[in-house]
Amino acid sequence: MKTLSSPSNSSTITGFILLGFPCPREGQILLFVLLFITYLLTLMGNASIICAVRCDQRLHTPMYLLLANFSFLEICYVTSTVPNMLANFLSDTKVISFSGCFLQFYFFFSLGSTECFFLAVMAADRYLAICRPLHYPALMTGCLCNTLAIGCWVLGFLWFPVPIIIISQMSFCGSRMIDHFLCDPGPLLALTCTKASLTELVFSILSPLPLIIPFVFIMASYALVLTAVLKVPSASGKRKAFSTCGSHLAVVTLFYGSVLVMYGSPTAEHEAGMQKIVTLFYSVLTPLLNPVIYSLRNKPIKVALKEILKKIKNRSSKKTLSN
Repeated sequence: MKTLSSPSNSSTITGFILLGFPCPREGQILLFVLLFITYLLTLMGNASIICAVRCDQRLHTPMYLLLANFSFLEICYVTSTVPNMLANFLSDTKVISFSGCFLQFYFFFSLGSTECFFLAVMAADRYLAICRPLHYPALMTGCLCNTLAIGCWVLGFLWFPVPIIIISQMSFCGSRMIDHFLCDPGPLLALTCTKASLTELVFSILSPLPLIIPFVFIMASYALVLTAVLKVPSASGKRKAFSTCGSHLAVVTLFYGSVLVMYGSPTAEHEAGMQKIVTLFYSVLTPLLNPVIYSLRNKPIKVALKEILKKIKNRSSKKTLSN
């Protein structure tokens, strides 16, 4: 593991200190409880979407298979930060190892990039379903759906290794305190011994691309969808088309609205408190809200979840009677 040398003394720095949300011990425990409940609800909500798609044959379509993949991605995404945050609330030292910091950095940004690509693929799926309904079954096959899903994962995880390796090889001096609850590039670069203009330039070029390219693609897809929907003569047909896209648009708005504030300009200075709040929103609250948005606005998902709950209730009743 790489050691970090401080110019102030010859001691070896073996990690960083994540300050998180500084407050009294009682406040730390309260935050721990709130975040723990949020994390459990997020896992349960997204897992319920996966179970609904897996158990209901009627949901074995590209749209819902992509949604199940997206829900699994959300579970991974929130797990890349929240367990460490929970441990931090109860820790006196709040230290994260050098390797742990950069692993979190890698997984958090890779999963975030994968989410952007998934949102773009889901927008393309909605475009084909609405604008090319007759050709949709032939175009969006199960094989293509699986290929696109795998492509999102691969592309997301291949995007950040180079800049992260470059930053990890830099020398860090002085204070090892990161005024954040995760290993973010801005605070990390602020701890380097010398200003690395080239590294910041590389990161500022690579970092926004997984955000900007899918976002432009999503906007273009929905512009075409809107054009097609406006040509539908019946009001009921328009409502049906908009309801098909409504959940996805809500998720896109929540995720991109907060992420673009933070990383639209990666090297821009942000007030630490605001940076934490915005990051908390898109990394914790958005994964919590996504299954709520999809389940409340999607009738087939609601029907599938009700059937699952009914089966569980029937099984528990049978066990009770048998006992």
